Amino acid sequence: MSSLRFLARAAGGVATLAWAAVAHAQPGSAASDSPYGLGALWTQSDFVAKGVLLLLALMSIASWYVIITKLIEQAKINRQSRDAHRSFWDAESVRHGTDALGKESAYRYIAEAGIVATGKHKGLLKHVALNDWVTLGIQRATERIQASLQNGLAVLATVGSTAPFVGLFGTVWGIYHALTAIGVAGQASIDKVAGPVGEALIMTAIGLAVAVPAVLGYNWLVRRNKAALDSVRAFGQDLHSALLTQSAAA
Repeated sequence: MSSLRFLARAAGGVATLAWAAVAHAQPGSAASDSPYGLGALWTQSDFVAKGVLLLLALMSIASWYVIITKLIEQAKINRQSRDAHRSFWDAESVRHGTDALGKESAYRYIAEAGIVATGKHKGLLKHVALNDWVTLGIQRATERIQASLQNGLAVLATVGSTAPFVGLFGTVWGIYHALTAIGVAGQASIDKVAGPVGEALIMTAIGLAVAVPAVLGYNWLVRRNKAALDSVRAFGQDLHSALLTQSAAA
């Protein structure tokens, strides 16, 4: 809950900064007196260019939100890993070790899945070898944890691959309208061309600025997910052996 409150405050801060930037770019402000820059780009652009800017802003907010939330989730599962290795294996039984873990621990979820699989090995399921049945139960729990860790990574991949093209579309659209306006005015001097074309090129720069953190964040999170899942799978394998040994001794 504390992480959600932190993200809510961060999102509120981003919204405040975005609103201040838009207000700063409104006609009559000091920034609008300059013919160049983001303020002039916002005030002089049409609804398509403004839509591209807002879309890039939303993509950036979404990618940073995913990066922050996944880092918090990975830090939590790494902490759960340390707790499991510290307390679980010193317990008298798998049940006692499971009870010593936190209720929201991914490792407790795997341990309980193994215990449930062992307890349900009766009736028709008795025709399935206990080794295979416990393996299936632990594997299913591990796959659910893997799916949870991978949630949101598709957003980063999408932003990283499409943001440059969205920015490029804004650039092409801006250059088209700038050249059209210059042709209508009949003035093709360098001071009349450089400003509008330069402002349109800012769109491409913004698209790259949105895409680069998303790509880097995606690769970083994938690598951290792999390390976390390796620890989860190792715990599942050790748990499998402990459950079979305990069942054989019972």
